[in-house]
Amino acid sequence: MSSTDVAGGAIAAAPGGAAATAGVRLVVVVGVALLDVPPLTARTAAEGGAADADAAAAAAAPPVRVLLAQRPPGKANAGLWEFPGGKVDAGETPEAALVRELAEELSIDVEPSDLRPLSFVSYSYPTFHLLMPLYVCSRWRGSPVGAEGQAVVWATAEGVGAYPLTPADVPLVPAVLAAMRRRGEEPEA
Repeated sequence: MSSTDVAGGAIAAAPGGAAATAGVRLVVVVGVALLDVPPLTARTAAEGGAADADAAAAAAAPPVRVLLAQRPPGKANAGLWEFPGGKVDAGETPEAALVRELAEELSIDVEPSDLRPLSFVSYSYPTFHLLMPLYVCSRWRGSPVGAEGQAVVWATAEGVGAYPLTPADVPLVPAVLAAMRRRGEEPEA
């Protein structure tokens, strides 16, 4: 059984399917693929025919990067990396939870209107079942830092694989990489 993500890719159902989660606590969390997108002028040559210097500058432009956060010691999956986010509180929308979590965890301010649904994952851990919508965001105020002591790193599409991800984050990688490729090819919104 699989579901289709917003980007059109397939997301695998949780291991064991619905039968494996009967009587297991459901935890809803929300995550974000926070994308650092260089300005269009740094990524592409000017319209109407570019000079060689413009083409060389475009070829050397920095790539789109995604922010990863490391799970801190003492927490489940300690030492593994994840897309930042957190639990959705009772009565809270996923977008409101993400705005709150990003302020708490990364010391950045995000407007709900800057969050775009990207994908989701449904994953069974031994003691709970996790449902996580993943949003993409490339506009925020402030500089992301590990405000709760967690390590954070900007990774290129080629570099994401160097960071061991939590089991629930792994199925989200293809959608994130596709979003990174698309954002590298289009102007900033």
